[in-house]
Amino acid sequence: MTFGVIARELGRRGHAVTVYRPRRADLVAGPTHTDFHEFPLLGFPVPGYPMLRFGLPAGRTLLRQWRAQRPDLVHVVTEGPLGASAITAARTLGIPVTSSFHTNFHAYTQHYGYARLHRLVLWWLRRVHNRTARTFVPTVELRTELDSLGFLNVAVLSRGVDTWQFHPARRSGDLRLNWDAAPENPVVLHVGRMAPEKNYPLLFECFAAMRVANPRCRFVLAGEGPLKAKLVRDHPECIFTGFFSREEIGRYYASADIYIHASLTETFGNVLTEAMSSGLAVAGFDYAAARQFVQHGHNGLAVPTDRPDMLVAAATRLATDAPLRAHLRTSARAAVEPQSWTTVIARFEADLADVVARSASPALHPVIV
Repeated sequence: MTFGVIARELGRRGHAVTVYRPRRADLVAGPTHTDFHEFPLLGFPVPGYPMLRFGLPAGRTLLRQWRAQRPDLVHVVTEGPLGASAITAARTLGIPVTSSFHTNFHAYTQHYGYARLHRLVLWWLRRVHNRTARTFVPTVELRTELDSLGFLNVAVLSRGVDTWQFHPARRSGDLRLNWDAAPENPVVLHVGRMAPEKNYPLLFECFAAMRVANPRCRFVLAGEGPLKAKLVRDHPECIFTGFFSREEIGRYYASADIYIHASLTETFGNVLTEAMSSGLAVAGFDYAAARQFVQHGHNGLAVPTDRPDMLVAAATRLATDAPLRAHLRTSARAAVEPQSWTTVIARFEADLADVVARSASPALHPVIV
């Protein structure tokens, strides 16, 4: 999602952007965007997560493409075989290459039964990123962590929020009626992949406590993922809406009242800033986006990462304290309004231009893999 926005915004700023991605049957091959081009490549479904696809090595194809039409910069946003082969191809041709670290794959190993591979995954991530001129991360906090783990040339590429797409004005009375939510019914929303790393046991512990404290609460979950079927079976009290486009999901955010963010594996957590931009009262752990934007008690509630009990208590407080909810909802929007994508992209553009200038390349026509 993040790099779809970045590709679009760079294209709108006059750069010629091509995105190389694994081919998917549910995405139309060929140009589907006016702001950037897409080039589908071979891939295969991720084991246990078939809705995601793993890009296969494509070194020969990339070398042929880039010899015919040489880009000024290659930016890699995936550390798998496709991304690694793109780095090798770019280095072979002397094209400057940068990368982004936006998924804590080494932390995910414990959630998918591969804890023994933690060190190996971390070694691979470090090897991939250290072959690029600069690695971008979403927060200063993560930059400090990666510096300590031996990653080189780490810089910050923050995350923006579309403050119009995610806006309180998109609130829909009809949608709330579909959820059986009257004005006095607090609607609790969750948006995201339904996968083990999102800490669903704690999220539903929060929901259960909120429901006991205020039986009028409604719980809505938007998204897909490998856990969805089990969650639907286990939680008939919740409304599962499925996946929606980013344009449509803005209406869902604005029509809710509370957002509980229980995940501890995010590099940033776009959902939190989207919820705040939509005017929701939020509660989450004090790290990543919450640490950057949430002032506890003023525009949201943030609790220590080692205190899940405090998150349950914060969620319960939001379910029962209507004046607090109203205060947080008003202040949340104001906290993220300056974090527009326009500002974020301008900084990223300047960083990429600096990398290109250091390599003595004359223009900026990036490729994203």
